[in-house]
Amino acid sequence: MVRASNVFVGDRGRRTRRRLIAFTTFGFLSLTCAVLAAGWAIKQTRDYTFWVNHTYKVEQAIADFRVAAERAETARRGYLINAQPRFRFNYDQAASTLEPALDRLSSLISDNRTEVARVSVLRNGLAELQQRRARTIALVDVNRMGDAIRMFREDRSGALMDRMRTVAKDMAIAERVLLAQRDADQQSIFLTFEIVLGVAAAALLLVIVLTALTMMRYVRDLNTTSERLADLNESLEDVVTERTADLTRANEEIQRFAYIISHDLRAPLVNVMGFTAELDAAAHSVRELIDHAEELAPDIVTEEARLAAREDLPEAIGFIRTSTQKMDALINAILKLSREGRRVLTPELINMDALVGKIGETLQHRLDERDAELVVEHPLPEILSDRLAVDQILTNVIDNAIKYLQPDRPGRIVVSGRIEGIRAIFEVEDNGRGIDPRDHARVFDLFRRSGPQNQPGEGIGLAHVRALVYRLGGIIDVTSELGSGATFRISLPQTLITTQDDRK
Repeated sequence: MVRASNVFVGDRGRRTRRRLIAFTTFGFLSLTCAVLAAGWAIKQTRDYTFWVNHTYKVEQAIADFRVAAERAETARRGYLINAQPRFRFNYDQAASTLEPALDRLSSLISDNRTEVARVSVLRNGLAELQQRRARTIALVDVNRMGDAIRMFREDRSGALMDRMRTVAKDMAIAERVLLAQRDADQQSIFLTFEIVLGVAAAALLLVIVLTALTMMRYVRDLNTTSERLADLNESLEDVVTERTADLTRANEEIQRFAYIISHDLRAPLVNVMGFTAELDAAAHSVRELIDHAEELAPDIVTEEARLAAREDLPEAIGFIRTSTQKMDALINAILKLSREGRRVLTPELINMDALVGKIGETLQHRLDERDAELVVEHPLPEILSDRLAVDQILTNVIDNAIKYLQPDRPGRIVVSGRIEGIRAIFEVEDNGRGIDPRDHARVFDLFRRSGPQNQPGEGIGLAHVRALVYRLGGIIDVTSELGSGATFRISLPQTLITTQDDRK
């Protein structure tokens, strides 16, 4: 029932988290849409403002041109009626502003083909009008007033002016139409923006409501789960105690079994080793007999007998002796692990700087042989643990680092430590040959080794280290690449808490 309810609550919790993620994503998208809509509205408003100002500038340019044209025409007629210099001066001033005003207007409406055509009409009309005005003004300048007035009546300048006024008026009306259209577009933009903001606000409100409802349901489920966990915890401690006792008994049985098996294996192994010695002595006697027979009667000694006595028997005995020695080393390793598992742990405050310093003194001759140095980054953190176990752990790891240094470069082994929470972390880093990442886990297995087998050993050191680290409540791992050295990381509790079984 407890397992089923935990699965149900876990599934519900996952569904709740997915809903919260979906609501949050939806709210974020709503905010993003609102921000994008605001940016779009601001840009459109900026564009609208630009074009409204542009329309006003065009209207002003049209007005300036019309005023300048009217002023020039008025000044010319005044000069025709009364040839006073001030009228000529006013005419010259007004006429001089017509071309610049038309140029400014032309630059403002260069993007509007219709308006460009109208400006072209104005420019042609202005050129023709300027020619007619120039002829009448020239007659007045030489006091031919009658001829000037007669030419004025005949050149139909008034009709030309009316046509130009009509064109300018049409341009002003077209700009007003554009302004009205842009105003309508602006209103449409504002309406769209308000709709988007309204939808985003409604979506956010919906997200808030749904999130609040989901959180309330989630809190209710958490309370229910907490009550169930409280009920479970009341019995969990007894279950853990019972399972721990079972595991301890099973471990003790395994240790006793390993001890008994290893002890019993030594008896026949000792017999094999003894008989091997006797067989070696007998083989020596056979070789002497073959040598003596070859001296007295070489014909009776066959080639098979000679090879058997001098090569086959010594080779076979050598193989037997090597195998028994290796088996004896493996049995001793199993016995060592078994005895270590039964040893009583004695926690004490350990000065790690002093302990590693003594290990370095012990291994100094090995370091000198490999042209290596041991560097300790002081201070190392002190821990309350079993001194012998910690000493064996670091001695094995450092000795292992020395063993696998690269012979073509000076060796360097660095020991460092730090505190992380309630645990002490010790690292042993070397610049040796490294370990293939595929072998990072297997190097801690019993009788398993990595890389070329060109160093003595049976593959028990790191297995022994891991067993000791586990017994102290710690963990050990390695990070390494081939050719780049290795770093062994040992995590131990700052304070070793021994159980009743450890104190037996």
